[in-house]
Amino acid sequence: MLISLFLFWAMPAVGDKVDDEVMINLAWDSGCFNCHDVHKTLRGPAWLDVAERYRGDDTAFERLVVKVREGGSGNWGTVSMSPNRRVPMEDIHTLVAWLLTLEE
Repeated sequence: MLISLFLFWAMPAVGDKVDDEVMINLAWDSGCFNCHDVHKTLRGPAWLDVAERYRGDDTAFERLVVKVREGGSGNWGTVSMSPNRRVPMEDIHTLVAWLLTLEE
């Protein structure tokens, strides 16, 4: 958990386009865009919608890391999220932390 908190607080500012580009590339490399988009709902919810739903929820980071890693359903309708066990935990932590900072 300490690593998760460190990664969350160590994240660079999202307003910096270079950092956004790095995160987008990591998301592509991790296969996230097979089901998600930043702005629109595909098979899974838009990341801006996820960020809005969980903004201010202090427990969201850990719950979303588990959801991304293990998969599941029920939070965004009937479509289930596939597990992502091939994606390194460090990358999942980094991406979830970044996703939670997104704003329109």
